[in-house]
Amino acid sequence: MKAAEFGDRIVVHYIGTLDNGRIFDSRDGDSPLELTLGQEEVFPALEQGIVGMRPGEVKNILLKPEEAFGLRDDKNIVALERSNFPAQREIRVGEKISLDFSDGSSRVMLVIQVDEERVVLDGNHALAGLELTFALKLEAILS
Repeated sequence: MKAAEFGDRIVVHYIGTLDNGRIFDSRDGDSPLELTLGQEEVFPALEQGIVGMRPGEVKNILLKPEEAFGLRDDKNIVALERSNFPAQREIRVGEKISLDFSDGSSRVMLVIQVDEERVVLDGNHALAGLELTFALKLEAILS
């Protein structure tokens, strides 16, 4: 039976968990993930963990934060004056807000603190700084 290699189109099932056992994502049962190895449709370190697997094989693949969503970065935390937001708009901790920047880009950020004078937003990915474990089964190699 052929082992998976870069360039192969494959089908996988997985359950992604954090250190505390919480499931952050899953693709099993009726919704497997189909991807081409080497196209960076998933994290390169996850692709590397799949290379060499054979159909039917099951493997736990651990990704360090740097191999997944990166480390948390304090530069992604921004404090804005409350006056930058409409006075009538209620802003709550835990809410996600889309900000438009002067370079034309936009970013969704999480409200982590609000008071009368300022709103503090976190632009880090929710899974930044965390190790991710993928309990993965290579279902098939399509090509």
